[in-house]
Amino acid sequence: MVEGVGLIPFGGVLPTVEDSAFIAPGCHVIGNVTIGPQSSIWYNCVLRGDVNRIVIGARTNIQDGTVIHVDSAKDGHDGLPTIIGDDVLIGHMVMLHGSVLHDRAFVGLGSIVMDGCTIESDGMLAAGSLLTPGKTIRSGELWMGRPAKKLRDMDADEIARNRRGAPAYVTLAQRHKAEPGFNRP
Repeated sequence: MVEGVGLIPFGGVLPTVEDSAFIAPGCHVIGNVTIGPQSSIWYNCVLRGDVNRIVIGARTNIQDGTVIHVDSAKDGHDGLPTIIGDDVLIGHMVMLHGSVLHDRAFVGLGSIVMDGCTIESDGMLAAGSLLTPGKTIRSGELWMGRPAKKLRDMDADEIARNRRGAPAYVTLAQRHKAEPGFNRP
């Protein structure tokens, strides 16, 4: 870990972070949050697992200023965790709430993904979009707008380009992590 990163227990639960993950200064990771190997949480993100859990897989990239929260149990249901798979790309200033992002999902910068939404593998929500409660973006689909609607199916080149993003962010995160200011004495 690095100075300036807030790993904060809640309800007696401390976040679990793989050693190879990168969490930038200014982030606050609270409660029942699990961050997988080689994932990167960039500057000034808030991940609040206080009333349900947040799970982030391997090599996932959560860019600067993103807020991730969960839905609490109420009215006879268990609430909704936020589950994020492997190799997922989440752009700057995204808000995720009680949703599921499968492996290789892509959420463009400034987007909002609301309760009960699912983005399947290789599905993409375009920048600035609002995915309203309960919607599902199927594998290979591109959605955009406020509210988001299916725009079209992506072609193989677009999917391949998106898939190249996760390894690039693993490399960039390791470069940031290697900077002298990231090592505790």
